[in-house]
Amino acid sequence: MAEETVAVESVDEPIDIDTALVEVLKKSLIANGLSRGLRESVKALEQGKAHLCILAADCNEPAYVSLITALCLERGVKLLKVKQAKSLGEWAGLRKVDREGKARKVVSSSSVVIRHYGEESKYLTFLLNYLETNQEA
Repeated sequence: MAEETVAVESVDEPIDIDTALVEVLKKSLIANGLSRGLRESVKALEQGKAHLCILAADCNEPAYVSLITALCLERGVKLLKVKQAKSLGEWAGLRKVDREGKARKVVSSSSVVIRHYGEESKYLTFLLNYLETNQEA
């Protein structure tokens, strides 16, 4: 029976960038390695503690976008953009979960900075490889 479970675990579905990002954010949140929101993100970037910055593309304040982008370029931190601030807030743990496990009262977040990735995983490896290949292009 142990051989069957190993065979099932080795056959994985392909990983996309959103799935990998959600899992990495979850591990970082557990390890207390996230800075969420503009103030915490800027503080982490200025102190040089940031590994990765995630910015919402639908942020309606251009000053926020330019500030975060400039700090990432200045400090050499990789920048990843996601489509919706609401999704980013939910992935970063800015929500309540009801009895059925569904997210309620989701707070949107314009930016999230990962200070500590947490434990190693295949999702983290995929995300880092994705960032390396897309930075060069």
